[in-house]
Amino acid sequence: MRFTSFQTNGAPTWGVIEGDEVLDLGSVLRDRYPDLKSAIVAGALQQVGESASEAPRHKLSAITWLPLIPNPDKILCIGLNYETHRKETGRTEVENPTVFARHANSQIGHLANIIRPRVSQDLDFEGEVAVIIGKPGRYISRDAAWDHIAGYSLYNDGSVRDFQRHTHQFHPGKNFPNTGALGPWMVTPDELGDLGKLRLQTRVNGQVVQDALIEQMIFDIPRQIEYCSTFTRLEPGDVIATGTPGGVGAKRNPPLWLKPGDTVEVELDRLGVLRNGVADEG
Repeated sequence: MRFTSFQTNGAPTWGVIEGDEVLDLGSVLRDRYPDLKSAIVAGALQQVGESASEAPRHKLSAITWLPLIPNPDKILCIGLNYETHRKETGRTEVENPTVFARHANSQIGHLANIIRPRVSQDLDFEGEVAVIIGKPGRYISRDAAWDHIAGYSLYNDGSVRDFQRHTHQFHPGKNFPNTGALGPWMVTPDELGDLGKLRLQTRVNGQVVQDALIEQMIFDIPRQIEYCSTFTRLEPGDVIATGTPGGVGAKRNPPLWLKPGDTVEVELDRLGVLRNGVADEG
């Protein structure tokens, strides 16, 4: 199944996608599951999917997409996780994942504009696969990691590079408002299957700028879950952005910075396309 968060008639809600429509589960289950995260916490996704026949339907073309999980407890991002990206940055090999965090209020949904802040021109793209945690845990083993996944989505980890480079800490450049896109929907593991051979691609104005197979990750998804659950308790609805391949704008010659009017697309085979425009901060 494919679940999403969206807004209709000015009200946030969530639902399950069928074809070119979304069934508004939030409107019929609001007392029990007011948002997608609450359904994940309750382990109720299969149950609510079976209740979909009672829900109002909306055309996808008529909704406003929200970040898939608008209210995660945490967003953990894995840096330098493809060899092509590690090499283009000149970073040394490491034994453990590089992890930084995003704030929930830095996120936008599908079709919303990524905002270039007034204090920088160095706005970059990073297409990634996002893992949505479905079951809580600490010290999760690699073998058990798959059981803690509710589903997969797409992330554009928009980066304000000059602020990212101010210190060795990535945090400022990764948390400007309206720079991290998450969506358009979450695909459950049974539908997506084995990720290894799936192709992750990022396009700017139709030009392919990043292209990799998921199996090319340095630290695979079970290792990421194992490592992250060691230093923090993973909670249902948490998001792990699993890293971006080489080809980022900052490492091109000349650099390819995002500018107003651009369109960025992140696509994963069998999952779909996350699409966002770019605009200047007002």
